[in-house]
Amino acid sequence: MDEAVGDLKQALPCVAEAPTVHVEVHQRSGSTAKKEDIKLSVRKLLNRHNIVFGDYTWTEFDEPFLTRNVQSVSIVDTELKVKDPQPIDLSTCTIALHIFQLNEDGPSSENLEEETENIIAANHWVLPAAEFHGLWDSLVYDVEVKSHLLDYVMTTSLFSDKNVDSNLITWNRVVLLHGPPGTGKTSLCKALAQKLTIRLSNR
Repeated sequence: MDEAVGDLKQALPCVAEAPTVHVEVHQRSGSTAKKEDIKLSVRKLLNRHNIVFGDYTWTEFDEPFLTRNVQSVSIVDTELKVKDPQPIDLSTCTIALHIFQLNEDGPSSENLEEETENIIAANHWVLPAAEFHGLWDSLVYDVEVKSHLLDYVMTTSLFSDKNVDSNLITWNRVVLLHGPPGTGKTSLCKALAQKLTIRLSNR
């Protein structure tokens, strides 16, 4: 029982003793540096700047290795639940590094062949895609829908990993977003898919 409680605390940041800080590392296109070498250099950067206020992004680096291989290092999603930036001591946090490269090939189309014309039925992107970069941060809502969605996905992933009996604990495997046209439902789906591709890249 204690082990299950500990696992749930890791999945739900609101009850974890040591908060997890997510750091997204955008590796330059064409860089062939190993992820382990990038992680080592990024951790050195974070050790030198271990106090930050809310979300923060580095785009310039003192270390030549980072300059050659990394586009940006971003501390993300710390302000989803706390709107005002708060001081964060990285030395007391669990750091989760997510290294990614953006796919710049654009979407591929799936067509329906009609007698007179080809109709585009769907567009397919290989994620993370350059077209969706920055979309997550551009979406602002007056409710905590983004943090709720991330917590939901992390919790359901934990339930799956622990083989939780769905007869004992049930959870829906479908999320329904509803609202008037133009409120950002489609954009949120694209942004969430991009975010989860980066955050769950180790799975």
